[in-house]
Amino acid sequence: MTEFTHFNQQGRAKMVDITEKHQTFRTALSQSSITVNQTIYEKITNNQFAKGDVLAVAQVAGIMGAKQTASIIPMCHPLSLSGVDIQFEWKQNKENWDLIIQVEVKTTGSTGVEMEALTAASVTSLTIYDMCKAVDKGMIIGPTFLIKKTGGKSGDYQLKE
Repeated sequence: MTEFTHFNQQGRAKMVDITEKHQTFRTALSQSSITVNQTIYEKITNNQFAKGDVLAVAQVAGIMGAKQTASIIPMCHPLSLSGVDIQFEWKQNKENWDLIIQVEVKTTGSTGVEMEALTAASVTSLTIYDMCKAVDKGMIIGPTFLIKKTGGKSGDYQLKE
């Protein structure tokens, strides 16, 4: 049985001590999505939003989200990230469109970057929602999940298909 690492002997919250952990190269790949209607799809792909290039703004927001993860997730360690890359892919879904958002985060450090990748994917999709909600509030975000991670004591992880 796996123990919860974020609780002390009194059962109260603590930040995990990573002092003795070796620094290794670590990566995480996450994914989220947002489902939009035909109008929003066309406005995004034709850059017709008055607020600007939706995907460019969302990409910058996602990178900022990755960098700020420790500020919003209480037990996350502040990390020096060596890279954050956000990719987009459109897929038609009947009369709607799914925008697939994939985020890869890299670091060399004593703890992993899974939370940074998941936060970046979430912030990216939330930014798209915010920029497009005047057209339609019925957009659907998610699912958001970890695809894979490398490095660290627990080893590599790959989502099973």
